[in-house]
Amino acid sequence: MMRIRNAKPEDAAAACEVVRRSIVELCVADHEGDPAIVARWLNNKTPENFRVWIARPDASLLVAVEGGVLLAVGMITDAGEALLNYVSPDARFRGASRALLTALEIRARERGAAVCTLESTETALRFYRSNGYSEAGPPTGKFGMASGYRMAKPLR
Repeated sequence: MMRIRNAKPEDAAAACEVVRRSIVELCVADHEGDPAIVARWLNNKTPENFRVWIARPDASLLVAVEGGVLLAVGMITDAGEALLNYVSPDARFRGASRALLTALEIRARERGAAVCTLESTETALRFYRSNGYSEAGPPTGKFGMASGYRMAKPLR
């Protein structure tokens, strides 16, 4: 049974691996296999940084776990900005991303945010649209990619 919980420092290496694999294996439509783009995108995805992110007082790093295995990783600031939302390629289309997104939104609402904002990849654009998000600005071109969609959703 899958559950969502706060990440712990000992989750850092596994969380890092989930995010790195998700970027490399699932976000091909975004990086198009360009090694320079992939390297820039992965640059700050280290276990050390995950430990720092887990300890942030102004944000929550959550994980979806099933049978002791991390399926997905997400991070939301108290202001409602989703900074991470990645699923393991092994868990894609099993509901982990949707459950994690719901938990991130609930956490943001609990911390006083009225709106959840994020930057979607091309890969995740349809997912976010189907979860009530709409475009909220021009594409960003992060890491040298052509895509990067600013999106927002009111939290009720």
